Amino acid sequence: MFAVLKTGGKQYKVQAGDILRVEKLAANAGDKVQFNEILMVGGETVTVGVPTVAGAAVQAEVIAQIKGDKVIHFVKRRRKHSSQRTKGHRQHLTLLRVTEVLASGAEKSGVAAATGTADARRAAHNGGAAAKAAE
Repeated sequence: MFAVLKTGGKQYKVQAGDILRVEKLAANAGDKVQFNEILMVGGETVTVGVPTVAGAAVQAEVIAQIKGDKVIHFVKRRRKHSSQRTKGHRQHLTLLRVTEVLASGAEKSGVAAATGTADARRAAHNGGAAAKAAE
């Protein structure tokens, strides 16, 4: 059974046992995460979501938080300016091992949903504001 999931603005076709490098997620090594935004589930029958498949999920285990290869950005201004600049960047990534593809029953699994670091920061910020207001 395979599934097409969406995370970090990209789509991945996965099946159980696959290793993925995705945009950084708010999880530590050894954590189990669940992707709920499933666009298609295939196997004996193919189910295409409108836009997502209801009740479907992909569960994965976080192997490590890593950095991607260095990308060099070189800018050169020619003619009278004659200046140049080099910048480098390494993208933060999360290494995952897909453990299970669920065609249905994602709500009852009890595994935390995979969220990006921006979502985690936003939740922590809003949670801190709510805790102060409760006092």
